[in-house]
Amino acid sequence: MSFKLTQSEIGQRLAALRKRKGLSQEDLARIINISRSSITQIELGKRGVDLLELQNLALGLGFSLDKFISKDFTATEFLQENIEPDKKQDLSERISKPKFQSKKFKNVLLYILSKCAGKPNVGETVLYKLLYFSDFNYYELYEEHLTGISYRKLPYGPVPKSIETILNQMIDAKQIQRIKTIYHDYPQTRYLPLEMVDLTQLKASEKEAIDHVIEQMSDWSASAISNYSHKDMPWVATKDGEEINYELVFYREAPFSVRSYGNEMESE
Repeated sequence: MSFKLTQSEIGQRLAALRKRKGLSQEDLARIINISRSSITQIELGKRGVDLLELQNLALGLGFSLDKFISKDFTATEFLQENIEPDKKQDLSERISKPKFQSKKFKNVLLYILSKCAGKPNVGETVLYKLLYFSDFNYYELYEEHLTGISYRKLPYGPVPKSIETILNQMIDAKQIQRIKTIYHDYPQTRYLPLEMVDLTQLKASEKEAIDHVIEQMSDWSASAISNYSHKDMPWVATKDGEEINYELVFYREAPFSVRSYGNEMESE
């Protein structure tokens, strides 16, 4: 019986090749002249690929169609065969994990606190979710990292890695103050800013993305914002306790997606 790729397997292989090449979905869309939303749908296995598109993808990503459709295809080994030795290190760097920008993260946290610390509902749970949606929404919008911090999937939603260490550093530096309160008969940990945010560290696009999250979610209860985060594709597609991949934002659907693909779909 001959081996035949499913639509889903084609999408998975193309996504693996794209990431190994260090390309964003938008980069690949420009290279082969189709819409970004089409790349997303193909990688999700929700859209088929005709022969001409597959040939263009082969040219754009530099793979052999014969090898691509073979049963033993492996993206990592395949691309390594086609990369010159002196370029392998550069490729590895481009597909590495996002680099955490400590100063930027602290300024984003101070910015959120400057806007929300006075709200009685904004304890640790809400604060962590505001940080998460700021980071992941910005990545979906611009394919660039806001702070580069990693998040883990924990029972109450996504939590920034090493957040306790960062918060303690900021407390020691007298940038923030930790207070313990009772809110709706439950213990609550809150943070108050002790210094002004350095707005020179935030671009206009970054402030706009954060402001949108604050406007949308900062009045939500801890339970409401946690439940909402539990339905976001990056959290849904991640195993308990594991790091959440930023790339999963491109598989979001309404109401979580913050990037409009309508014009792209119309232009096809």
